[in-house]
Amino acid sequence: MTNVDALLQQDIPLVRRLLVSAIRTELGRFGFTRGVLGLSGGVDSSLAAFLAAEALGPENVRAVLMPYRTSAPESAADAMEVIRILGLNHVTVDITGMVEPLFAQFPDMGQRRRGNVMARARMIVLYDQSEEWGGLVIGTSNKTELLLGYGTLFGDMASAVNPLGDLYKTQVRQLARAVGVPERIIAKPPSADLWPGQTDEGEMGLTYAEVDKVLYLLVDERRTPAEVVGMGFSEGFVRQVWRMVQRNQYKRCPPVIAKVSGRTLDWEFRMPRDWGT
Repeated sequence: MTNVDALLQQDIPLVRRLLVSAIRTELGRFGFTRGVLGLSGGVDSSLAAFLAAEALGPENVRAVLMPYRTSAPESAADAMEVIRILGLNHVTVDITGMVEPLFAQFPDMGQRRRGNVMARARMIVLYDQSEEWGGLVIGTSNKTELLLGYGTLFGDMASAVNPLGDLYKTQVRQLARAVGVPERIIAKPPSADLWPGQTDEGEMGLTYAEVDKVLYLLVDERRTPAEVVGMGFSEGFVRQVWRMVQRNQYKRCPPVIAKVSGRTLDWEFRMPRDWGT
């Protein structure tokens, strides 16, 4: 079997410089020097906070904590530790009062629907803070989540600039250690904290350690599912992962615009030069 673990290793100093530069450059391209991000206390948002603070200066990053009444207290404690380490501007907005009126109207609402409502309520808060603070929203979704569709469209997947979107979860952890994210945050089971006991891996039914290897081979190396199976991975697992990637493509695209003109947004009018940068 190919040593995919070795392939997932990064040139950490180079990646760090590239991502810090990307945050600074992309915000500056649109005239912004400040950023806003949702800080959950997980490794993804913590890493995004460290990179944003390095790129913009901690005084120019607003971390927003958005607990629900059942959120784990440990999540807020970990988020506050990141804020303390970096010296970030921060605000806490409890979303309980925002979402429970809708929950009350639909008492049979399942966990996934409730989770989507909470994720979109948090994005309302973030974009409101973006307006109030004068900073663009910095995303925290990693490449694994984006490929598998593990996120809420117009919820936690929404942002203006996403520094983590080309890093698999395995690589997020590598970079997080290098920049100084506390080990407790890196080591804990990833969770969107949408309901008590919820974990990413439990909800998806797979582990990041294994799925990252398959995704790397399918996406980065452009191998076919049959080739990946031939490299020693379970056929059922490979097929499951590839189906998830395919059926969630709509989440990774801007809204599809039906083409009727000679120059359609997102078809031809999509490069930075088109809007003067």
